Amino acid sequence: MQSLKIICPNGHLGFAPLKPGSFHIGVEAGPDFIAADSGSDDIGPVPLGNDICASPKAWQEHDLEEMLLASRRIGVPMIIGSSGDTGTNSRVDMYVEMIREIAARHKLPPFKLGWFYSEVDKELVREKIRSGSTIQGLDARQALTEEELDATSRIVAMAGVHPFRALLDQGCDVIIGGRSSDSAVFAGAALARGFPEAQSYYLGKVLECASFCAEPYGAKETVLGEVTKDWVEVTAMSPAQRCTIASVAGHAMYERSNPFHEFVAGGMLDMTDCVYEQVSEKTTRVTGMRFVPAEEFRVKLEGSGKIGERFVGMAGIRDPYTIAHVDEVIEWARTQVRERFGDEGWELHYNVFGRNGIMGDLEPLKDKPGHELLIVVQGVAPTKEMAEEVTITGTRQLFYARLPDVKGTAGGVSFVLDEVMPASPAYRWTINHTMAVSDPLELFPTHTAIVG
Repeated sequence: MQSLKIICPNGHLGFAPLKPGSFHIGVEAGPDFIAADSGSDDIGPVPLGNDICASPKAWQEHDLEEMLLASRRIGVPMIIGSSGDTGTNSRVDMYVEMIREIAARHKLPPFKLGWFYSEVDKELVREKIRSGSTIQGLDARQALTEEELDATSRIVAMAGVHPFRALLDQGCDVIIGGRSSDSAVFAGAALARGFPEAQSYYLGKVLECASFCAEPYGAKETVLGEVTKDWVEVTAMSPAQRCTIASVAGHAMYERSNPFHEFVAGGMLDMTDCVYEQVSEKTTRVTGMRFVPAEEFRVKLEGSGKIGERFVGMAGIRDPYTIAHVDEVIEWARTQVRERFGDEGWELHYNVFGRNGIMGDLEPLKDKPGHELLIVVQGVAPTKEMAEEVTITGTRQLFYARLPDVKGTAGGVSFVLDEVMPASPAYRWTINHTMAVSDPLELFPTHTAIVG
């Protein structure tokens, strides 16, 4: 095989439905694989900890159906990674069941379905810690302790290319993966067909977010990647988009502390010397990538731990004097919660939109608030009843804040809703670490079945 083509219709399958127009154009371009990633930790720790999806099931089934019908019609493998947003075992099972249902509904001829799991038992991690194998922290985190492990509700390991290659080697036509490195979903296919590591991993890096590597911006449009032993090309399938030097290089460099390094299980893709060339109006070619094997095989772990139940309240401010003293207003409300519940056992979080609600202390214009503000209040506590009362107190007391020079009694705060709203439980990231393993498949059991 001189080259291999993969189409990616969605950078996060199901997060918003793929665009059928550009997808069908991509299918007609004759790809060798149809693949997409379906997860991210961008959605925060709640879905992992609570073992739920961040995306509507109907949207996920829509994308799976489009991809499955196309892959079976043209006879090429279909690959999905990080099923159901988080890649937990229950999300993998959900996708496997949806594939079975779609196949039955459309009376598809038999095909081989493969899947793998990514959840990790906490006791296995504990054994590693006690044996002296350090679970190394990422992004300046300390090494994992048993205390943090005990605070964790659920752990997934991030698969590299290895379970995908193993299932392709077994002749699977459709692969449903647990939590996976985004690039591995595509790199695994290229490596299984004999292409070099550097080009295969770059192919995965550039395809992982679909049309995010194209311009002008248009989400959920299909792109086609082609790999040879020397280069990678990426082409926008949407008639309204192009893959340019700027759009491809920019995408390759985003979401990392070092824009030239992409770490995966087993090594690092080095893009420092990449050369980008516009070979046609819609296509950019990339050369010069290198792959540096790791000295030790380590797998990334993601863990989420529950903090408590959560409610949300909202309050608006239009009064200029109250806006000028909004921090004092918030501190007044906090004080009322302390008087009721003490200093511990609850949390209150205030986001002040119109001042620094998005960027927090990083906001360069936080000393220049708008003429009106919206305060979003999140209250967290061990029980729903307590979380609701904490949030009500922390929201309503904004209205009663005592400020100097205030003469009236009408209050400077309005309420979007009189009540506070129940939200998902609050979780935090407890594990963002890597663990050494002796076998790349050690944490990723694989399974196969004939469907149809």
